[in-house]
Amino acid sequence: MNSICTPKEALQKLEHFCAYQERCHDEVVSKLYSLKMTTDEIDSIVVQLIEGNFLNETRFACSFARGKHRMKSWGKIRITNELKLRNISSTNINLALKEISPEEYEITFNELSKKCWNSIQEKNILKKRKKFCDYLLRRGYESNFVYEKLKIMEQE
Repeated sequence: MNSICTPKEALQKLEHFCAYQERCHDEVVSKLYSLKMTTDEIDSIVVQLIEGNFLNETRFACSFARGKHRMKSWGKIRITNELKLRNISSTNINLALKEISPEEYEITFNELSKKCWNSIQEKNILKKRKKFCDYLLRRGYESNFVYEKLKIMEQE
C-alpha cells in the first residue's frame, strides 16, 4: 500500500483541511485513509494536529451544535444524534448543547412551529397534526415541546 503523499505533506494538507472548517477526529482519520496513510502515520499526524490546535473535538462539537441550530433549526435530539454518529464523547456533546441558550432555543422552536403549522395545507386535522408533529420530531425537538405546541397551535 503506497502513500499518495509523505507524512509531512499529509500533515500540511490536513492542517489546511482543519483550518478551513472545524473537523472531528473521524473526518480527519477518513481523510488520512483516503491519502493512503498507514495507521502509525495517521496516529502521529492526528497527535500533531491536536498539539497544533488544528483539531479539537470540544471546539468542533460546540461549533457544530451552534451552526446546526442557527442555520438548519435543528433541535437538541437531532444535534446529539448527529454528534454521536461522529463518535463525539457525551461530555463534549453536553458542552456543545450548552452553546444554545434556552431563550434562543425557544425562539427558534416557536418560529419553526408557526412556519410549519401555517404551511401545511391539509384540511383533515388529524393528518395536519401528524405532519406537524413528524416534521418537528424529525428536526430533533423534544416530543413534550412538540405536543404542547400542537395544543397551542390548534387553539389559535
